[in-house]
Amino acid sequence: MNAPVHVIEVFLRPGEFYFGERNTRIRTLLGSCVSITVWHPLRRVGGMCHYMLPSRGSRRTGPLDGRYAEDALELFLQAMRARGTHPREYQVKLVGGGNMFINAAPGQAVTVADRNVEAGRRLLQRHGFRVQAEAVGDAGHRQIIFELWNGHVWVRRTPLTAPRTAVA
Repeated sequence: MNAPVHVIEVFLRPGEFYFGERNTRIRTLLGSCVSITVWHPLRRVGGMCHYMLPSRGSRRTGPLDGRYAEDALELFLQAMRARGTHPREYQVKLVGGGNMFINAAPGQAVTVADRNVEAGRRLLQRHGFRVQAEAVGDAGHRQIIFELWNGHVWVRRTPLTAPRTAVA
């Protein structure tokens, strides 16, 4: 499906969440953070989050905060309830959780990126979402573009490279 004539462009910063209609393109840039995209193929609505950490821990006070996976999932559920839809009706993709430290050995220790990916998987399963695709882990950052008019999610991963050093 071709792009609509008038496209709304949304860029998510860390901790932000967006749920909208068919003429929207959502973008973000991830390192160790994770994004979840959800898209309803019949209604052509959906959204994306950009969370930084799995949960708030014991500090569960105040309004929902998209910086945390648990709260981001609740924001999705609220948006879906408002539209009379259910998690199982959505196509879901999980992206991000890149290791941002070039010198870290693989499998050395569980990183915040690893915890973010695991939290996303666990919460999506708990709430009845079916993950259609994942682009998670590895080292480096990812740029994401999500088109709500057709459900396409484009991911470009940029691997980390060793820093350049000057030779005298």
